[in-house]
This record gives sequence, structure tokens and C-alpha cells, in this order.
Amino acid sequence: MLKITKLCLASSASATAQRNIAISASRCIDQKWRADKGLPENPNAFGPLTNMPDYTFLDGRTTPLGSNQKRRLLKQQEIASKIVELTGELEFAKQRHERLKAQAAAEKQRIIQNKLKPKGHLLLKQK
Repeated sequence: MLKITKLCLASSASATAQRNIAISASRCIDQKWRADKGLPENPNAFGPLTNMPDYTFLDGRTTPLGSNQKRRLLKQQEIASKIVELTGELEFAKQRHERLKAQAAAEKQRIIQNKLKPKGHLLLKQK
């Protein structure tokens, strides 16, 4: 009996001294399949479970927003305002570019007209 006990203790001591490292894949969801189906990378980032309220009142009252839902709405509003701002800047840049191009063409035309004037008998023939 003593030999069995020593054997069990020895085997359990070696098992506890051994280090086990758990390695899990950072992306255990099949991302290629999700991309092929047009789904987001994170299944919990978008959908009815995250966008809709957890419960509804039977009498038709509106349900209060959850903390994450409110945060998402504020973030989307910030993104929308940034898009509007940047679109306005882009339109301004396009108009400015066109205006500068027209000014450069007009300046070039003015220089050409001032440089090339008929002289001598050609000037008399025009009148």
C-alpha cells in the first residue's frame, strides 16, 4: 500500500509542476465565410440583438435606450456629422480647383492676346 501511495504522490507532483499554456486562436470565427456572406467580422457588432430593445411595453410606451445602444447612436451621429463636414470641404476644394483652373486659363489667354499684336501693314489691313 505504501508503494502505491508513493507512486500516486509522485505522479500528482509531476502533474502540478508541469506548466500548461492554453493557446486559443484570436479569430476562432471563420472570417472568410462571414466576408463571403457580407456579414460583419464581429457577429455581436450589428444585428437585431444589439440594435433593438431588450423588451417592449404592451401598452406601446417607448423603451429606454440601453447604455451601449445610446453610445452607438452617439458614435453614429458623430460619424454622420464628420461625413457631412468632409463632403462640404470636398465640394469646396473641387469648386476652388475649377475656379483656379479657369483663372489660369484666362490669364494665359490675356498674356497671349497682349503679346501677339499685328504690326505694320497687317495692322492697317484689319481696320
